[in-house]
Amino acid sequence: MYKLDQTQTPLFDALMEYVDNNTIPFHVPGHKKGQGMSNKFKEFTGTNVLSIDVTVFKQVDSLHKPTGPIKAAQELAADAHNADNTFFSIHGTSGAIQAMIMSVVGQGDKIIIPRNVHKSITAGIILSGADPVYMHPEIDRRVGVALNVTPETVEKTLEQNRDAKAVLIVNPTYYGVSTDIEKIAEIVHSYGIPLIVDEAHGPHLHFNNKLPICAMDAGADICAQSTHKIVGSLTQSSLLHVRKGLVDVNRVKTVMSLLQTTSPSYILLASLDVARQQMALEGKELLDTTIDLSKYAREKINAIQGLYCFGEEVLEKEGAYAFDPTKITINCRDLGLSGYDLERTLAEKYFIQPEMSDLYNVLCVFSLGDTREKVDALLHALEEISAEMCCKLIKKTEILDVPSIPESVLTPRDAFNSMTIAVPIEDSIGLISAEFLMAYPPGIPILCPGEIITSEIVNYVKALKEANLYVQGTEDPEVAKIKIVSDLQIMNITA
Repeated sequence: MYKLDQTQTPLFDALMEYVDNNTIPFHVPGHKKGQGMSNKFKEFTGTNVLSIDVTVFKQVDSLHKPTGPIKAAQELAADAHNADNTFFSIHGTSGAIQAMIMSVVGQGDKIIIPRNVHKSITAGIILSGADPVYMHPEIDRRVGVALNVTPETVEKTLEQNRDAKAVLIVNPTYYGVSTDIEKIAEIVHSYGIPLIVDEAHGPHLHFNNKLPICAMDAGADICAQSTHKIVGSLTQSSLLHVRKGLVDVNRVKTVMSLLQTTSPSYILLASLDVARQQMALEGKELLDTTIDLSKYAREKINAIQGLYCFGEEVLEKEGAYAFDPTKITINCRDLGLSGYDLERTLAEKYFIQPEMSDLYNVLCVFSLGDTREKVDALLHALEEISAEMCCKLIKKTEILDVPSIPESVLTPRDAFNSMTIAVPIEDSIGLISAEFLMAYPPGIPILCPGEIITSEIVNYVKALKEANLYVQGTEDPEVAKIKIVSDLQIMNITA
């Protein structure tokens, strides 16, 4: 199955050799294996992890020019994930996504993307100077979430934009919905351009055939994965996989080096090394258990009055070709609660913290670290909340229509870098935004720099704020004001 010996952990082993040799550190970081660390912190963490918090030297290799254990660890990761090259990212999948975009498009190039993208994608477009062309994902109005884009939508958009340089898709979505990525890869490749994939929420897909197909197996050219989200690496550690051909691997290497710190965390890097080993050797069995727990939870939740957790039935809808059962989306509209209300109750009364909430749902992410006992605690809490709410007069939460994609008159880069003025958001209708507006999580833009602000957007933001959802993107933390492109700047750009 694998070409390389997946039992190896070359980077972690190099760090253990450094520790076992009792090496005396006259290098950064300044805490020197924890000796100079605050006791308050050290008493909690212990010193083991601090002893591998090192800097760049030959024994442990260099992330920017790997020739030793990091090079070997990345080669093992590529082999494990069916990629030609894999790069370790210690600035999260957001940074890997930005590098992915900057590797395939530049100033003025068109890139086709879905609207339901994470803000890191729009950030990558700003950094690259590319011009985004948006695709509409399908919407499930019962639960109020975006599904995915269809192959037909991709093909139609490509036909209308034959000068596009790349297509990006999000697969799977935050809520676990996948599209027919194999068919999309065929369509995109027929135009001679690369398919790039935000697979932040699918680092586990390759390791179990009960899950949707992963991007690299489906023929994608480059994809970014959040290894820390489902698989057992530390937060902020991710992988970027590349297939040779339509993507210049050396360009990817250069951009990754440009964006990443010259003082990478070897703790994060080592966690990627051992997480890869775990998945290559035990992934199928571990994920079998996770999938079984997810199915158990979904069945029990759907038996609780007022709650709904969608599953395979979503595949009857356009924009849903496959589904990852480890994403547990709990819709609470019939209880008269917003997703935010349910999340706060779970967190503050039962000390159960979901991944995120939106207007209508709470999302719980199941992974390798979950147990039946923890799942039963969640179910017990949901049963109690249902029993309490069902005794009350319920006003069902209405589904709000997500605003239409507004007209874009400037590229995101031009608008973001423009001369701006801040105005009250209610006075911004008809003006050109220089900032983002998004509900976070999951960080999907309602408005991007360069787009004309509509009354529909202003009213939607007001509704989100009234529901206590976190709206961000503006410099004003209260989102009472928004920066708009000044008239003088518009004259300069159009002159």
